[in-house]
Amino acid sequence: MKLLPPFRLSSFVRIVLMLALSISLFSCGSSKKTKSSRSKSKSKNTATRPSPKSTKTSTSSIQQKYATKLQVKPSQVRNAQLYSFVNSWEGTPYRYGGMSKSGADCSGFSNVLYKEVYRKQLPRTTKDIYSSCRKVGKGELREGDLVFFDIQGKKKSHMGVYLQNNRFVHASSSKGVVISDLNNPYYKKYFSGGGRPR
Repeated sequence: MKLLPPFRLSSFVRIVLMLALSISLFSCGSSKKTKSSRSKSKSKNTATRPSPKSTKTSTSSIQQKYATKLQVKPSQVRNAQLYSFVNSWEGTPYRYGGMSKSGADCSGFSNVLYKEVYRKQLPRTTKDIYSSCRKVGKGELREGDLVFFDIQGKKKSHMGVYLQNNRFVHASSSKGVVISDLNNPYYKKYFSGGGRPR
């Protein structure tokens, strides 16, 4: 059996080893880099972005809820901040002089809504709020306007915030924070006018 000269054999082995080593280094390095950069970008994206699906779902469920209550199309329920506020306050019990979720009266509730949703400060009492508003007729009411009532002959003794389609939200002395209809015979009878804060 004829053997190759030692220098040729070692050169050949050296070349093969170098090739194998460079191929293995090249392939491992690139896959590790890709994998780690992918996992870094994936974890970065997860940490910085809120889940758009959950935000969209909660917004659309509130839209759907209030579209049903107001008897309008969901696309007409546009002010997400207003309806989220109403959603979180509905059912709050009535409490004379109250301005919190443990209890609120009609002007107290309207005050908090205006401060949080519209960033405006209203006077504290229903009469003072009415005096500070530009007067608006029933047919001119738009979302965010205020509605006033003379209950049983008492001038400007009750108020609420107009939403849409003759519906308004208010702190009722019997039911707490609720949405009511201006066409309800009771509210129709005592309605005294609308106001738009200046």
